[in-house]
Amino acid sequence: MSADAIGDIWVVTEQRDGQTKAASYALLAKARKLADESQSKVAAVCLSQGVKDADQLMAFGADKVYLVDGPAADGWNDDVYAGELADLARRETPGVILATSGSLGSSVIPRVAVALGTGMAANCISLDFDPQSRMLVQTRPAFGGSLMANVIFPSKKPQVATVRPHAFKKGEANPSRQGQMIRVDLDKQSVTSKTKLLNVVKDLTERVRLDEAEIVVCGGRGLGKAENFAIVAELAEVLGAALGTSRPPVDDGWIPYSHQVGQTGSTVSPKLYIACGVAGSPQHLAGMQTSEIIVAVNEDPKAPIFEVATYGMVGDLFKIVPLLTKKLREARG
Repeated sequence: MSADAIGDIWVVTEQRDGQTKAASYALLAKARKLADESQSKVAAVCLSQGVKDADQLMAFGADKVYLVDGPAADGWNDDVYAGELADLARRETPGVILATSGSLGSSVIPRVAVALGTGMAANCISLDFDPQSRMLVQTRPAFGGSLMANVIFPSKKPQVATVRPHAFKKGEANPSRQGQMIRVDLDKQSVTSKTKLLNVVKDLTERVRLDEAEIVVCGGRGLGKAENFAIVAELAEVLGAALGTSRPPVDDGWIPYSHQVGQTGSTVSPKLYIACGVAGSPQHLAGMQTSEIIVAVNEDPKAPIFEVATYGMVGDLFKIVPLLTKKLREARG
C-alpha cells in the first residue's frame, strides 16, 4: 500500500434471511472503485447470523469479509452491534466506513461514529476521493434538496458515511476473486443495552418489497383520489411488481408512507419503473431516476417525468393503464 493510501474501506452490509441486500452489493461496487483509485482494500462487514452469500461478497469486490457472530435476527439490538462494530474498528483502524441509509445506517452507524469520535455524512448520493487532499468527498442533499453539499472530515478517521440505497449500480461478479474470511466473536458482555427488540411488524400491504423490486409501478396525484390506486395496484399485481407512490398521495392520506419513492422516501433502482400520473418533482426523481427503463403515463406533455423517461405516453391514464393491464393478462394467459 502506498504512503498516501487512506486505509481499508469498510462496507457494513445488510442481510435479510441470510442474503445480502442488493443495495449493499451496489455500495460494495462503489467501494471497490474507490479502493482501486486510492490503492486501498475493501472489507465487507456482516452484522448478521448465518450469512449465506459471504463468498459472493468477495466475488463482487471485497478483499476481506468480517463475519460478526451475533444473535439471530429476532435478537437484533442496535446497542450491542454498534458497540461491537466500534470495537472492531478500533482494532482494525479502517480509513472509511460506509453503509446504506436503511435501518442499520440510521440506527447503528451514527452510534459508531460517536463512539469513534469522528463525523458522519448521512444519506449521501455520491462519494469520491479528492486527488489532492486524499479526503473522501461525501455529497448529500441539503435544505430539503434545494442544493447539494460536499462534506469532508480533514482531521478525523475513519471517515463515516451512509448512502442512499441504489445510489450506485450493482457491479459484475468475478468468481476468480480471492479474499480473506474473518470470523469475529460477539462479546455481548462488553456492551450493556437499555433496549430490547420485542417484535417485528410487517406491512401487510407490501406484497413485494419496494427497495428490492425489479419492477415498480408508481401512482401519483394524477390518480385523483385514494380509490383510484386500485388501477395501478392491479397493474402491479399482473407484473409481480412493487407498488410505489410519489409524496403528494402520502401527504393526502391515500396510501401508507412505506410506499413512497423519493428523497424523503425510498430510493429504488428497478429494471422497469412505470410512473402513472406522476408529475416528476425533483424530490421524486432523486429516488428513481437510476431505474434501467422508465415508462411514464401523464396527460401533461410538459411534465418533468418525461425528461428522464425512456418511453412516454401522453394521455388519460384511466384509459391507458387498464388497457395495458388487460393486454398483459391476456399475454400471460
